[in-house]
Amino acid sequence: MSTNAPIAPLSQPSRQLDEVSSTRLRKAARDFEALFVGYMLKSMRDAMPQSKLFGDGFGADMMSSMMDAELARTMTQSRSFGLAEMLYRQLTGERAGAPAPVARRAPVSVRALASPPSQAPPSVRQRVNAYDTIIREAADTLGVKRSLVKAVIASESAGDAAACSAKDAKGLMQLLDSTASAMGVGDIWDPRENIFGGVRYLRTMLDRFGGDTTRAVASYNAGPGAVERHDGIPPYRETREYVERVMRYLSVFEEEESNDGR
Repeated sequence: MSTNAPIAPLSQPSRQLDEVSSTRLRKAARDFEALFVGYMLKSMRDAMPQSKLFGDGFGADMMSSMMDAELARTMTQSRSFGLAEMLYRQLTGERAGAPAPVARRAPVSVRALASPPSQAPPSVRQRVNAYDTIIREAADTLGVKRSLVKAVIASESAGDAAACSAKDAKGLMQLLDSTASAMGVGDIWDPRENIFGGVRYLRTMLDRFGGDTTRAVASYNAGPGAVERHDGIPPYRETREYVERVMRYLSVFEEEESNDGR
């Protein structure tokens, strides 16, 4: 293969991608970055004296390779080294945006908790409302209030379909792989499948707690077992703040629905 082929400049005209294609391309770019980082880690390990952590032999090499791959994946999901962004811009001419919402979810929640519902970040509402058609379909099909679905999405991912947390929760409603599988989600990065899976799980929690929205929301964050053990919202700071945040967003989206006459 020739190495003299011209490379397209990063300033090439932007290619407009739909949300699903953009999300998948961002994920592919991050995965490629993880592979590259894994290769670098392996090269560094090969240049160092042999570690006895896993012993000797083929099994040791396999365990070392698996550890490098997992470390690379964790490193690139918690922050970007720039390669994923470069690849995305090379292919589309657009910025990929923040590849992991972990760093920016905190300020979003702080603003939401510190502000009255009417002053919730408009950018979050706009991103969530961009999926209004899917949310309506999922909510109406599964019998969950649309405003509650939007409130959970806003609190979980701030409306970012490419969101991936430090705990490996993915997509708009931040599903773990195990939850997604249990809810029948085939492609966790497909916004429609992800939202349907999240709403289906939320419906399950509502049924489990007799329609109690507060307990269902708490169980979405901490798990139904914790809610049952404590007979209500568990005394975890993260869960209490999460429930409060969802309730604030719920008020925001209920007001929107009222104003729109829906």
